[in-house]
Amino acid sequence: MNNNSKVLALKYRPQTFNDLIGQEVVAETIINSIKSNKVANAYVFTGIRGIGKTTIARILAKSLNCLNGIENQCKKKCANCDAITNSNHIDVLEIDAASKTGVDDVRELIEFSRYGPTSSKYKIFIIDEVHMLSKQAFNALLKTLEEPPKYLKFIFATTEIKKIPITVLSRCQRFDLSRIKSSELFEYIKKIKDKEKGKISDDAIRLIVKISEGSVRDALSLLDRALLTLDNGKELDLITAQKIFGYFDKSQLIDIFNLILKGDEKKVIQFYRNIYDQGVEPKVFINEFLELIYYFKNINFLTLESTNFSLNDEEFAKIKEISKNINSETLILFWQFTIRTLDEIDIVSNQNLSMEMFLIRLIHINTKDSGVKVIDKKELPETLQEKKIISDLKKETVDQIKNITQEKKNKPISEINSTTVKTSVIKTFDELLSFCSEKKEIQLKYELEKNVNLVNFEKNRIEISFNDNLDKNFVKNLSTKLYDWTGERWIITFSKEKGQISIREKEQNKKNELVQEVKQLEIYNSILKKFPDATLKDVIVEIKKKITE
Repeated sequence: MNNNSKVLALKYRPQTFNDLIGQEVVAETIINSIKSNKVANAYVFTGIRGIGKTTIARILAKSLNCLNGIENQCKKKCANCDAITNSNHIDVLEIDAASKTGVDDVRELIEFSRYGPTSSKYKIFIIDEVHMLSKQAFNALLKTLEEPPKYLKFIFATTEIKKIPITVLSRCQRFDLSRIKSSELFEYIKKIKDKEKGKISDDAIRLIVKISEGSVRDALSLLDRALLTLDNGKELDLITAQKIFGYFDKSQLIDIFNLILKGDEKKVIQFYRNIYDQGVEPKVFINEFLELIYYFKNINFLTLESTNFSLNDEEFAKIKEISKNINSETLILFWQFTIRTLDEIDIVSNQNLSMEMFLIRLIHINTKDSGVKVIDKKELPETLQEKKIISDLKKETVDQIKNITQEKKNKPISEINSTTVKTSVIKTFDELLSFCSEKKEIQLKYELEKNVNLVNFEKNRIEISFNDNLDKNFVKNLSTKLYDWTGERWIITFSKEKGQISIREKEQNKKNELVQEVKQLEIYNSILKKFPDATLKDVIVEIKKKITE
């Protein structure tokens, strides 16, 4: 594929650590670990979409296998780096976990890992969106992750780090990639715009930065769209960019806000209808309005950059000037009514009419006077109209809480949670373990067997002691599962008594006893004479029976 025909996100994809933006700390840490020969068995990169997780994974793979070394990477021709860049290196396998989620896929991977690298120092598995793997797949991966061959490295990338089991994370070196700062992303997009010889105004680029929310890939995709709209050498200005990306001029919203404060109902509705005619959806308007309320409330603690280029210099100064005459309590009331309206527009047939009524309500909440009125807490509300509005709001909120509470009291458990059905009875600790196996709650069973010492087990009550390795969420998880399985509440308490030894300890003791028994047999001594370096590791009961027979 011709490089010029590529989308910008692929064309300008970083190829070395030096090409990265916004991830300097991560890059430096990895480079130092490679230089000092302290490379981890597995890495996991996490963060929002489009900030470079997969890109860094590929760069790391190249750094580990580069024939020229980390300091001269990509400065000289390197077959390994070229092959990894083109995704056709035989020793670097990139897998999309979204399509290969099962335990069989992981087993194939593990089987493939038994063979050493063909043409490079390391065999590397890059697993993208690793959180999509099943529990069974993760469990199959654990042993290999902990003690992989010296030539094998794992690199994981995910947007949802919380979905990865802690047992997997503990075996990886974790890097949390941060959002790219607005100023850095602005300069980066501007540089690429110049390379592509595009004519786009700085304000339009700032809009791209705002919409991308710190994602480099999103910003480049938006820039691609912007460049495609350029015609006859004209510069893409902010107004045109807003139309392309579905955003409207923020200054119009500030004007509406100012008119609300002044109580000019006619002009407020007129301004809103103009915005609506531009194709702006009510929900978009509401969300933008919420953002504006936030700026008015906190403008004295913000900088232009901290608004993520949502505002320009003129808009920032305008908000700062208007905010001098607004009371904090008024802004909080505005916020509450706006949030409420966001829910309301989903249940009305004509959202546009609901929006106009919302703006009128804000006018009446603030003041009936023609100018902006600073409201003191002791004086609020001043007029009968204000009193009624605030009173109605409070009453409605209280009534809603009462109704919800009463509804929960009156409803039987089966209605509150239709998924909870009493289907099973658990009478013993062994039955509990069996349920964990049946329901495939592997982690819960592991904790019960290894880290829990049973003190007492009776109907709907379990008393235990535990060791330091017990998961902090164990009690919560166990209580939830017991309620789901039995339809009844269980009480789980911790005891000062040591209790019974754990299941794993029992198994280990039994194993040790069997080993000692076998060591007394003549056949064992005979084997030991022939193989003096041999060590008895384990005894299978069936084999032991045959030997004794």
